[in-house]
Amino acid sequence: MTILGLAETVVGPLIRALCPDDAHLDRDAIAERFARAAWSGVAEPGDRDAGRLIAVLGAERALAALAATPAPAGEPVELGPLLAALDAAGDDSFESDDLADAVKRWRSRASVPTVLLSLRQAARFGVALLVPDDPDWPRGVDELGDHAPHALWARGDRTLLGRLDRSIAIVGARAATGYGEHVTVEASAGLVDRGFTIVSGAAYGIDGIAHRAALASSGSTVAFLAGGVDRFYPAGHEALLTRIVERGVVVSEVPCGTAPTRWRFLQRNRLIAAASRATVVVEAGWRSGSLNTAGHAAQLGRPIGAVPGPVTSAASAGCHRLLRDFTAICVTRPDDMAELVPTEPPLPGDGPAREPGEATPTKSVPISSGIDPTGTRIRLLDALSERSGRQVVKIAELSGLAADRVRAELGLLELEGIVHEGAGGWQKFTANQLRTKRG
Repeated sequence: MTILGLAETVVGPLIRALCPDDAHLDRDAIAERFARAAWSGVAEPGDRDAGRLIAVLGAERALAALAATPAPAGEPVELGPLLAALDAAGDDSFESDDLADAVKRWRSRASVPTVLLSLRQAARFGVALLVPDDPDWPRGVDELGDHAPHALWARGDRTLLGRLDRSIAIVGARAATGYGEHVTVEASAGLVDRGFTIVSGAAYGIDGIAHRAALASSGSTVAFLAGGVDRFYPAGHEALLTRIVERGVVVSEVPCGTAPTRWRFLQRNRLIAAASRATVVVEAGWRSGSLNTAGHAAQLGRPIGAVPGPVTSAASAGCHRLLRDFTAICVTRPDDMAELVPTEPPLPGDGPAREPGEATPTKSVPISSGIDPTGTRIRLLDALSERSGRQVVKIAELSGLAADRVRAELGLLELEGIVHEGAGGWQKFTANQLRTKRG
């Protein structure tokens, strides 16, 4: 018996090693987990087309149809196998052009050896693989719909993820001030004392302080990473993340061996917002990434709290923006923050949770810049190096974009003087080079 062309005797032990509580998984359960593990590396986080395809076909059938769909470089994509699978499922909602673009993005990463390597690496580090049917799956992320993660990779007490009905995300600036640090410690410790789990992103500044205060108060904390859980980032928080593994859980939606990028940080923020019941922004600059997390929370209808700061502090400008222009509630104490969370957890199908009597938000926090609303530019620049050139095929693989899209975007970036093509391939200018070019 085979699973996506691999012997079950090869796939089975790898999957069972990552699901120790489900040692008696049958063939279909193993195939579902293997396919979702593969999709978590094939598609970039938040890829709507992948989410829709998996929802229609199931992870295994979707991956098999993709594997049977050739996408030769520079040639039109033959969508026969995928269209046949969709037709058999009675779905005709996909546009052919969109599907062809998606296949071009995915095919360069659809590598069986890469999936097997990530599974072996995960087993080496004691990582658990979670899929949506698991009891420990955080139900809040399902509200992301087609943008929900295909699988989650967790190190530590994975059962915490299934018990996030009383959880609050605490996020904020990396360059935290003494004021922000003090408020964060008081908030995190106070919420832990009230039975809340603290969710954050393990970054420098407010995130790290929130995790540390939760641990110091003997509480539970969950850290969502933008890269694989086998390689802690930032490196300066390795000791902190190791402690979280021992007493909480570290989670990612990308497989082991995946590097964090700016795009994946932005997508990681949607998981922080979705997994928790409310989000509190302690400090944030005018364009802070924490506003991105608040934006996702707003779109999901989750309550948002913002801590006011000195009107002269640039580190609080983003919080004041949330309070003035958007749906945030002013919070100054742990009691205020605890009141953000509805007393009853939402029931399946109820939609986004709201406070009793709370009006539907009329304004939401901007999640992405109008200059790059789809994140294409961010992903492309993430895949380029300042030190050495890279060929289009490699850039497409690293960015998760189709090769022809990469060529087109590189041309635009070259016209703007941000990248250039040399003998070794494409690379981006350094900050010093850009300053010199612009006088």
